[in-house]
Amino acid sequence: MSFSDGLRTDSRADAYVAMALQTTCFAVNATRSADEARRRMSATIERLAGQIAASKAFVGSDCRLIVLPEYFLTGFPMGDSIEGWKEKACLDMDGPEFEALGEIAGRNDIFLAGNAYENDPHFPAIYFQTCFVLDPSGSCVLRYRRLNSMFAPTPHDVWDAYLDRYGLEGVFPVAATEIGKLAAIASEEILYPEIARCHAVRGAEVFLHPTSQVNELICAPKDTATAARAIENLAYVISANSAGIEGTSLPAASADGGSKIVNYKGLVLARSGPGESMSACSEIDLGALRRYRRRPGMENLLSRQRFELYAQTYQMDCFYPPNTMSAAKTDRRQFVQNQMQTIERLSKLGII
Repeated sequence: MSFSDGLRTDSRADAYVAMALQTTCFAVNATRSADEARRRMSATIERLAGQIAASKAFVGSDCRLIVLPEYFLTGFPMGDSIEGWKEKACLDMDGPEFEALGEIAGRNDIFLAGNAYENDPHFPAIYFQTCFVLDPSGSCVLRYRRLNSMFAPTPHDVWDAYLDRYGLEGVFPVAATEIGKLAAIASEEILYPEIARCHAVRGAEVFLHPTSQVNELICAPKDTATAARAIENLAYVISANSAGIEGTSLPAASADGGSKIVNYKGLVLARSGPGESMSACSEIDLGALRRYRRRPGMENLLSRQRFELYAQTYQMDCFYPPNTMSAAKTDRRQFVQNQMQTIERLSKLGII
């Protein structure tokens, strides 16, 4: 009996197998040049090509979606300036790394999702942390830029210019594909219910969650939030964590294990222990999800939303401000300053 015997789907087009591939991240922080960093990324992609091919062969041909962890190519910036990390670790939108990953998707007939730091020619002074989905043709069918980050630039930091360029649908993209309507949530953004909700009201059925988080024995906040986002929005969540991060001064196994697939009722269908693993693998039954969403009753939370109740409250302008970055102001210290000013303002207003 093989692993795939318990996962085989039938011939319906609305059911397939998805995998949260838990793989080790090899950070580029200690590399001495951009060229050395690119070589390390290339080696990582070559290594992933073997892991993905072998994992799909073991699970079966009906594995159509593989999600990679956050930071899988580079690690995260530690002590690097915005300009330095841009040069060392950020991918170009049409660069060789995306091309190589697209070839992997094509060879394996899968949708390949992940998360990377990315340059955007329309915003040359900064970078974005991007969740992406490549389809079996190698094309990028979804590109979502992380909106909440403590120490990295986001679209909200250049909000007006970003909206002018991409519009609100570019801020909250949902890709209608043959394996369902896909949306992405980056790492700790699982703690922000508004992100998932904005995707859900645009039709998202499957949330792709590349993450790099502590895998605690107790129920960690992100574990609770993952189930909550699935229940609130009647959606699957495929959460891919790393199998440790090598090449930094932090203990390598600080973020290791706990990749999982959660269904639209908040039930964990599969979960990985520590170490590299393809065991977070389960069927995604879109037919069942769609029937559940169309069934009247108390559990149909999407159909019972009354957004008019909340709209005016969300228009309060005393929280974290937009448009705080410019080409002349890209120092990471300003992120902490922005937060401190927001806390002071909220304190004066009696909110916190």
